[in-house]
Amino acid sequence: MFRFASPLFLLLLFLAAFILFLKIRKKSVNHIRVSSLKGVDTLSGSFMVTVSKFIPFLKILSLILLIFALARPQWGDRKINVTTQGVNIILALDLSESMRALDFNLDLRGDKKIVTRLAAVKVVVQDFIMKREGDRIGMVVFGSNAFTQLPLTRDYNTIAFILDRLKIGAAGPRTAIGDAIGISLKRLEDIKSKSNIIILLTDGKSNSGKLSWQDATKIAALRKVKIYTIGVGTKGQAPFLVDGLFGKRYVYQKVDVDLDALKTIAGQTNAAFFEAGDLKSLGQIYEMINNLEKTKVDVEKWVEYKELYPGILAAGLIIFLIYIMLSNTRFLRIP
Repeated sequence: MFRFASPLFLLLLFLAAFILFLKIRKKSVNHIRVSSLKGVDTLSGSFMVTVSKFIPFLKILSLILLIFALARPQWGDRKINVTTQGVNIILALDLSESMRALDFNLDLRGDKKIVTRLAAVKVVVQDFIMKREGDRIGMVVFGSNAFTQLPLTRDYNTIAFILDRLKIGAAGPRTAIGDAIGISLKRLEDIKSKSNIIILLTDGKSNSGKLSWQDATKIAALRKVKIYTIGVGTKGQAPFLVDGLFGKRYVYQKVDVDLDALKTIAGQTNAAFFEAGDLKSLGQIYEMINNLEKTKVDVEKWVEYKELYPGILAAGLIIFLIYIMLSNTRFLRIP
């Protein structure tokens, strides 16, 4: 498959055509004083005189080749199957204070490091995002309140950028699961799709917000929106790093996760509930969702292109150098 990566540069061809038009229209008349013109009309033009007429066109040809090089012609040499009908996915992420719990181990180049629940979630969710093909992904965050962090988009790099900058407590210390589902449903209305899902991740119990999770779930079921729920964190008490009188110290606090509510939400929307107590299981959960929610239609798409401009650029420069050399030596004009 052939294409131009920067086709707007081809507009410069009009400039080349205009210069060529002026070159053809211009009549060059040279004068030389002679004593007589008798017999001159019988002289035939030499081969070099004929060739000299085409020398100015070398400059035009080199200009055209340089313009084509600027437009970056490419030839596609590999195709893959990608989806054309994307799934709309809303990532609803809990940013409440309980996400500060330090009960996840993150392996960084062989060194294990204890990280917060949110830090672990970021690693797994980013990997999930980059594995999607053709799907629109949006992001809703919630604590005491819920709000849209990012509308539906296929710009996965931007999603990963926003995800990396999420802060615990940015939406308040409590947990508004109902509002999170409500805002997510609102975002799914922005762009119509045959398949809409919400991935709701939380480590707490709904204790805030204007909309109850029961009512929000009923609305999602009526709209045929699947809500995959993930209860994250270890059971029982979890360690937290807090500021004390003599500096930072660890304290253990109990974090209540309403597993029954999460199971009900998933069950009523024909989705699935998952429980993630460590980073490995969390990664497996997102991998399962990735395999479940695949788009339906595959088409061929060119994904690798070979750049053709280096050869065209070299040819244009060589022709221009030949023009300069010939016009200043063998075909030098002295009016």
